[in-house]
Amino acid sequence: MGPLSREAWAERLGAFRASPSAFMAGADGEDLGRDLLSDLRSEKLSEQTKVSLLALSLEYPAQLWPDVPAAEAAATSLLDILVLLPPRPSALRRPLLLAATTVLASGGVLGPTSGASCRLLPLLLGLATGRDVGRGFGPISEQRPLQATAYECLRELESCKPGLLGGFLGLLRSQLGQEGPIQPLSLLLALALRNTLVVQSRSGPGLKGLLMAGVSSTGSGTWDWTLVEEGHAHLQPQAPCWPAAEEGACGLAMLEPSPEEVRELRASVAQLLDTSYLLTPVAQAQLLWLLGWALRGLRGQPPALFKPQLVRLLGTAQLTLLHAVLALKAAFGEALFTSQDEALLLRRLTVAAQHPALPLPTHLFYLHCLLSFPENWPLGPEGEEAAPLLLGPQLCRGLMPSLLHDPMVLLSRLHLLCLLCAEDEEEEKGHFQNLQWYLEELLAGLRQRAALDGGPRALATLCFQASYLVASCLARQPMVLTPLIQGLAQLYQARPVLAPHFVELLDRVGPELREPLRVVLRQEVVSRPGRDEALRWHLQMLAKVAEGDAQSATLSFLQTAAAHCAHWGLQEALLKVCRALLREGGGAGLADLLQALARQLEDPDGRDHARLYYILLAHLAGPKLGVALGPSLAAPALASSLMAENQGFAAGLIVQEALAPIQLSVGPQRASGPLPVLQLQVEALEPVYSLELRFLVEGQLYAPLEPVHVPCLCPGRPAHPLLLPLRPRQPAPARLEVQALYTTPTGLTCHAHLPPLPVNFADLFLPFPQPPEGAQPGFFEGLWDSCLPKGAESRVWCPLGPQGLETLVSRYLEPFVVMAQPPTSYHIAIRLPPNSMLLLRLEAPQVDGVPVALRTDDWAVLPLVGDYLRGLSVTE
Repeated sequence: MGPLSREAWAERLGAFRASPSAFMAGADGEDLGRDLLSDLRSEKLSEQTKVSLLALSLEYPAQLWPDVPAAEAAATSLLDILVLLPPRPSALRRPLLLAATTVLASGGVLGPTSGASCRLLPLLLGLATGRDVGRGFGPISEQRPLQATAYECLRELESCKPGLLGGFLGLLRSQLGQEGPIQPLSLLLALALRNTLVVQSRSGPGLKGLLMAGVSSTGSGTWDWTLVEEGHAHLQPQAPCWPAAEEGACGLAMLEPSPEEVRELRASVAQLLDTSYLLTPVAQAQLLWLLGWALRGLRGQPPALFKPQLVRLLGTAQLTLLHAVLALKAAFGEALFTSQDEALLLRRLTVAAQHPALPLPTHLFYLHCLLSFPENWPLGPEGEEAAPLLLGPQLCRGLMPSLLHDPMVLLSRLHLLCLLCAEDEEEEKGHFQNLQWYLEELLAGLRQRAALDGGPRALATLCFQASYLVASCLARQPMVLTPLIQGLAQLYQARPVLAPHFVELLDRVGPELREPLRVVLRQEVVSRPGRDEALRWHLQMLAKVAEGDAQSATLSFLQTAAAHCAHWGLQEALLKVCRALLREGGGAGLADLLQALARQLEDPDGRDHARLYYILLAHLAGPKLGVALGPSLAAPALASSLMAENQGFAAGLIVQEALAPIQLSVGPQRASGPLPVLQLQVEALEPVYSLELRFLVEGQLYAPLEPVHVPCLCPGRPAHPLLLPLRPRQPAPARLEVQALYTTPTGLTCHAHLPPLPVNFADLFLPFPQPPEGAQPGFFEGLWDSCLPKGAESRVWCPLGPQGLETLVSRYLEPFVVMAQPPTSYHIAIRLPPNSMLLLRLEAPQVDGVPVALRTDDWAVLPLVGDYLRGLSVTE
């Protein structure tokens, strides 16, 4: 089979990129990698197409060659193609180098036993040092791009195998003073230096002369894999993660270089720093981190080499370089940065964060730097959050949060304000009172916006995020927490719909705010009984804040609320509060309430739960009752004669959400009766009992639908169709949301959401009462005349399928035919609930369709009728 064309490859690659896993599992997946390598050798494909194929190998090497032998063969084939390229300029040399490197690294092939590795590594090193670029490999014009690519490939391999280039540090260092790409060489040398120091710190006391200029451990031409084997299990992160100088396992405490090696190390670092200004900002930041890592781990090595760079970096406008400076400050502290440097950095960050034209990410970056500023001499225990000592209220006057700020900026500025409040309370009372007043006014404004009826959810979320932040930072300051608690109680009073936010806040805050807020919210709930929607939120909140010490007021609230809990959701919420009181020990009042609920609740499942709670309360002591109702499934077995001793007992006390145990679909149409009826076909996937199907119609097009009950369903046993009467308020299609409530064979009560069911326009069709024999023409003409002038008239072209008009009418419109002269004329009358009608006159059919004249007393159904008639031939 010859090579594929450019169009065929484009189609094949598009299918692969759409879903790589699905493509590889198909019939063509196994041959994709082999065909790719084969067509790279073909001279019929253009270089542009081959570059596209190589790009695929760079992105998905593990999918194309998933095992070690396949990856080894692919890398060998790519190197063969590279060597056989003609000496003229080509766009394939660099992609082939990158592809071979990627396949070796991702396939786990790189090692001393790999033939492809032994070919690629000397080639890359020769290209990097300029020894193998000549007439035999490519034109001189490609030397510099190939050299840069070789450096990048070597850096990738060094990252995968730390210590791989440890024997070539001297050779790489000697390249810094020569003409060539500076950035890839600098990053490669810094990474190799860092990895070599890590490996040598675990294998011996010195550097073994590896840094000496011109010294190479592979002078014989054989690659030395000793350092790689020692360092393979110690791959270090490539992100700012400074080693702890006091921890030998993380730093380089075991490494004891000789004075000459120290001089060479410092000379290498200084050489890299001197040329760092030629690098891009991102590359400079990476280089500074690698070199800082190398020096910080060595004992007795002062970081004075970085001092000349600070003169340039302290005034930089690049965020990446500013972040690198702060990382150096966190690593070396006062050994590198004076107090004047620290004050300059803080002042610069503060002024920059106040600039009005900053983009949002930049603004947040400056604020984050201020909040995480590494001080030279921080006070307090390590890890404690505090504002920098030099960052006072006067300096931060322009960083106060405002309601006009973006939510993320507001929270960051509020965090800084809270840290200032925590500091100023111990120092200057006047400043603290001013900051506290500003903080209270800001929180009051946030609560006022969150209390707006129908306001955006984001405003409420921001309010609770700010409250949590204040409670976390100022947990030991009652002067701040007391007005916060009062304000939150007023917010709940104004908008009970925020109960889920209050529940989450109580779960997250510490006891300093949680306990008093629970008391205030409980008092607020029991003093203001509500109905309908407000009652639902009150019960949800009460289930969180109910306690045994205040059961009398809670029980009075529940007794009043029970009379308004007609919906099963409210009844379940009511029982959750009872369960919370049960955990607190219960009492005589709770027993009376449970007995009353067991008698008066409408939902049978709710009555059963109330009766079960009453039995538990009457027969179990406090400790056993708490274990029975606890959330842990690893609770000890209950030694009671009234219940099974199983550890999943608590699961039987709640309605659990589960996957749908049945499949529901719409069956054939039933056009009879006063209301349209949807016929549902049900198939059981597992045994279910006491099944109740609840239907909810989106919008106000239909009146509420009654639930459908089924005593039992079993897999493999045919079930009778279920009939669901529809009550449309307008003759329009709709979608039914379906929820199933049922009991499993193990006795658990579960609920599940089923896929929505469509109600089509034709499902609403009903026939008119059949007129007496011989009166059909007058009956239809009377209906036809009654539609105008109030209604609407139109003509529609109805396409016909191959079976003709008579078959179409008998299949879809037979129940509604009033007069017929088959096969040329049909008069059809359809009743549309609640009180509309649709009249159709199907005239003599043409070759490809039939003209239809229609009248209706409801003009809004005209688009629906047109779509229905035009779709008959499609469904046929």
